[in-house]
Amino acid sequence: MDAKLVNPFIDALVNVMPQMGFDVPKRVSMSVQNQTCKSLGVSLIVGFTKGLRGNVVYNMTEQSAKFIASKMMMGMPVENLDEMAQSALSELSNMLTANAATNLTAMGYEVDISTPSLTVGQDFQIKISGEQYLVVVMDLGGENMELNIAVQ
Repeated sequence: MDAKLVNPFIDALVNVMPQMGFDVPKRVSMSVQNQTCKSLGVSLIVGFTKGLRGNVVYNMTEQSAKFIASKMMMGMPVENLDEMAQSALSELSNMLTANAATNLTAMGYEVDISTPSLTVGQDFQIKISGEQYLVVVMDLGGENMELNIAVQ
């Protein structure tokens, strides 16, 4: 995977999250992993087709997911990841990925994105397309979100 393809995803997070009431996200770490990522509790998977192929997995703990959903719902307390909270998380992943796709298009790549798939649970792994993928951990103001990016 080409490392320059990571910046559109980081830029999307930095541009979109403050519009939703979050602090400007900060990069905590970046690493390379092989084939599968272990769910941290809540994962949103979005696929890419056309000129670029692959997936991005937004991976977070259940606590982080509740924090994010609460912020997106104007501070409404989120005690359970009910249908409304899951809808907020899915919408955020859609906004982030659409923004990243726009950034990739500006770089000359033709991309389409799939609708997000949300999974809840910690005892599973997600196979990401390609042999290796990049993991970027972002701090969203006290809670972290992992971006697992595998696009080619």
